Amino acid sequence: MSNIKQATVHIRPARPEDTNNIHAGLLGIAETVGELHKVRSTPDDIRRDGFGDRPHFQVLIAEIDSEFAGMCLYFPIYSTWRGRPGAFVQDLFVGEAFRGKKVGEKLLRRLARQVNDDGGVYLELAVDTGNFGAQRFYDRIGITHQDDDQVHRIIGDAFIAFATARDFGDET
Repeated sequence: MSNIKQATVHIRPARPEDTNNIHAGLLGIAETVGELHKVRSTPDDIRRDGFGDRPHFQVLIAEIDSEFAGMCLYFPIYSTWRGRPGAFVQDLFVGEAFRGKKVGEKLLRRLARQVNDDGGVYLELAVDTGNFGAQRFYDRIGITHQDDDQVHRIIGDAFIAFATARDFGDET
């Protein structure tokens, strides 16, 4: 019989002093999918937009033995068809040393419990098409791919041009 100690995962809301770990988690995700070169955010962005007067997102932090083990960055969403709120998981990260300890699942279950307690009925997320490990993980815990939705996005210069166009005739 093994004497391997079961790790206790503690989950708590993020605080401003978690900013560097949150940003490191984002870099870890980008590195996993080979997209590190696309990350433009800085710890200052995370601090400003996550902990200011009007935070744009929230984060749950997972710790094992007081060490950063992972995070779940999310924000509230609303389904007009369901008539109920939910949460969109933007980023889920578990440090390599802590994988296999159900940290990611515990973070998502904690978020689901919070959403449920607030009257919400769903979690939603997107998975990089090349991140097969994450896809298997989500399938295993019951968060499945939906064939009835497709992500559309406008970013960068195209977004700026779209946002600043003055030719749609309804402005004064």
